Amino acid sequence: MNTTNTTNTITAPDHPPTALATAGAYASRTIRQFARTPQLLVVGALTSVMFLLIFRYVFGGAIDTGAIAYVDFLIPALAAAAGLFSSGATGVAEDADSGLFDRLRSLPVPRAAVLLGRSLADTALVMWSVVVTIVVGFAVGFRIGGGPLEALAAFGLCVLFAAAFSWLMIYLGLISGTAQAAQGISFSVFPLIFVSSAYVPVESMPGWLQPVAEHQPVTAMVGAVRALTIDADAAMVLGHSTSWFVVRALLWSVVILAVFATLSTRRFARGG
Repeated sequence: MNTTNTTNTITAPDHPPTALATAGAYASRTIRQFARTPQLLVVGALTSVMFLLIFRYVFGGAIDTGAIAYVDFLIPALAAAAGLFSSGATGVAEDADSGLFDRLRSLPVPRAAVLLGRSLADTALVMWSVVVTIVVGFAVGFRIGGGPLEALAAFGLCVLFAAAFSWLMIYLGLISGTAQAAQGISFSVFPLIFVSSAYVPVESMPGWLQPVAEHQPVTAMVGAVRALTIDADAAMVLGHSTSWFVVRALLWSVVILAVFATLSTRRFARGG
């Protein structure tokens, strides 16, 4: 990995770069790295498509979602939770292991801005997978029941969720030590996806598990995107109003961002 070009890009001899310039330089470097590693683009998209097709055609017929067609129940969930399938933790661990972060810590650049650049790049990569998921979703029967404003709002929420989860992945990458460990530790977030309303209605779960699934971030986020993309009559089946889901999804996003951005910045500044 070429760390010299990266550090030269964001170094100024007399005037330390601003936070915006630092974040932009690191994000640009990471996106170029993605472009030079096309398997990242392919694997991320194929993972989303694989889950889509498995649940659409293998499990979909066995899952009762009432008045909502299962494909319309599933695609918003995959889009909302895409950030939890990100390879961001592995990428962060690789940068740390290569010595790049040590070089950046030695420069007069804002610490948080470096990680912000990584978050921006990882969010862009996740949104590529989201776009592929939506396109394939339309091919297998997904339809948006709301209007264009609701659809744009749903996409905007997906961007926000991807950005929030990118900080979780950054933190996991920083504490993991190696890329291999990061890849393994990133699987620890999978219970958030499966113990939620992403793939099945909460009501279908055992009674003791329902409160856990109901009151966790993925359920709120999935519910918000789902409510915005289905028609008003079907939205009543979700059990809560669109605003109920959206408010909770926004609150969860703020909490995740605040907690993991703080933890990540402190860990990065401390090094090790």
